[in-house]
Amino acid sequence: MFASLAPARRRLVFVLLALVLVAVVAAVAAFVASRPASDPVASVDQSVPGPVLLIPGFGGSTDSLEVLGAELREDGRDATVVALPDGGVGDLTVQAQTLRDAVDAALTRTGASSVDVVGYSAGGVVARLWATDLGGAEQARRIVTLGSPHHGTQVAALAAQFVPDQCATACQQLAPDSSVFAALNSGDETPEGPQWVSIWTELDQVVTPPTSAELDGAVNIPVQSVCADSTVDHGNLPRDPLVGAMVSAQLDGDSTTQLGAADCSRLSS
Repeated sequence: MFASLAPARRRLVFVLLALVLVAVVAAVAAFVASRPASDPVASVDQSVPGPVLLIPGFGGSTDSLEVLGAELREDGRDATVVALPDGGVGDLTVQAQTLRDAVDAALTRTGASSVDVVGYSAGGVVARLWATDLGGAEQARRIVTLGSPHHGTQVAALAAQFVPDQCATACQQLAPDSSVFAALNSGDETPEGPQWVSIWTELDQVVTPPTSAELDGAVNIPVQSVCADSTVDHGNLPRDPLVGAMVSAQLDGDSTTQLGAADCSRLSS
C-alpha cells in the first residue's frame, strides 16, 4: 500500500504512525504507573486493643511469661501465654502455625478485631513468621519482641557446629545463616499492618551479639537506654518490672513510642 504513495506522502504517513505509536505507549505507561504494585495491608485500628498473646522462647517454658501476663491482666488486659508444640524446640514454622490457631481462637472468644502479640526470645521470631507468612500482619495491632534474635545468635551457630546432636530443629533455625532468617530478612523485616517494637538488653549472653535484636522498621529500645543501671539479662527480661512497664507502655494508647532516659523514673517506680 505504501509503495504506491509518493515519497513525500509516504514520509508523512510514517511520521503520523510514529506519533500515534508514541501516544499509545505513553498512555499505557501512564496507566501501569497509576496502578498499585500490590494491595497494601490495611493498618489495624490502633485505638482499640484486643487480647494479648505471649509466646515463649526456645524450650517453651511459660513460667517467666506468666509473670508478665499477670502484670498485663492487672492492667485490665486479656492476656494468654501460648503453649508451644514439641516443648518449644521444634520447627519454628510449626510454632507459628500454633500461634495462628491461638490468635483465631482468641479473636473468636473475645469478639475482638485484632490482637497484641508479645514474643520472648525465639518467640519473637515465631511472631514474625506468623505475621509474614500466615496472615498475622492483618490481625495484629502491636507486635512487641523481648530479646529476640532477629538476625540469629552465635550461641545457636556454635551449638549446631560443635554439638549438633543437642541442637534441635529450632536451635538450628536460630543460627544466623539459617534459611529461616534468609527468608525473613530478605525483604521488609516489619510488614505493614501492626506497629512493631523490639526491646532487648545490652547484657544479653544468649542472643549474641545483643544487637541481633534490632529490627529494621521497628521501635528499637535497649533497656539500658531507658535506665542505664539496669542489669537485666536475657532470662529475666519477662520477669523484670522495668521491662514489664516498658511492654505495657507500648501496648497502651494509640501508638507505640520511643522510650528514653527521661522515662526511667516513671517506668521503674
